Amino acid sequence: MSDDGRVAIVAGAGGELGRATATTLAGRGFTVVGIDRSEAGLKELPGGIGREVADATDPGSARSVVDVIAGKIGPPAVLVNTIGGFAVGDALSITPETLRLMLDVNLGPALWLSQAAAPYMQQRGSGVIVHVAGRPGIEASAGLAAYSVSKAALVHLTRVLDVELRPQGIRVNAVVPQLLDTARNRAAFPPEVIAHAVAPQAIADIIAFLVSDGAAPVSAAIVPAYGN
Repeated sequence: MSDDGRVAIVAGAGGELGRATATTLAGRGFTVVGIDRSEAGLKELPGGIGREVADATDPGSARSVVDVIAGKIGPPAVLVNTIGGFAVGDALSITPETLRLMLDVNLGPALWLSQAAAPYMQQRGSGVIVHVAGRPGIEASAGLAAYSVSKAALVHLTRVLDVELRPQGIRVNAVVPQLLDTARNRAAFPPEVIAHAVAPQAIADIIAFLVSDGAAPVSAAIVPAYGN
């Protein structure tokens, strides 16, 4: 069990942003456990960071893995959710399958993991939750209907969670990148677009601030991180 009470769960830790976040929080003194459905992705985490394979789009799996971490390591003081997916398509051509997928990936894990972690934070009377949204979730963008709607729902969920949990000492915020400079995005977008992308480490540093004691007055913040 952790004796400092600073257990941080990072969901999506098999991806570049999740890995940067987990590594940064570990460097700031947190006892970090990464969650991802990709065991191969979790293997890329540096030593000293815990790893649990779980698909957080499933409510039962999300609750189970948080309970396992709480039992093995300690109750979470911090939850960071970096899980997300992307799909193109305008509103008039969106299919039910695409809409369900975007909601399942971009909204579901945020809700299920928050439901699982919040009771532990309520017991201790404090905690921090940070979700990663996207710029189309707060600014309408053509051609990204399902993605935009799912990220907008995530932004609003963040605000609802803040209203419900802040009286119990739990802060809930979201970071809002536009485009991350990752290997996958570099393969999908032209160089002139990637030139304006934000490095995962920059987002990880913002998250690290939001979960720190220095950000104690900050809750319900939707923090833009759009790049240049």
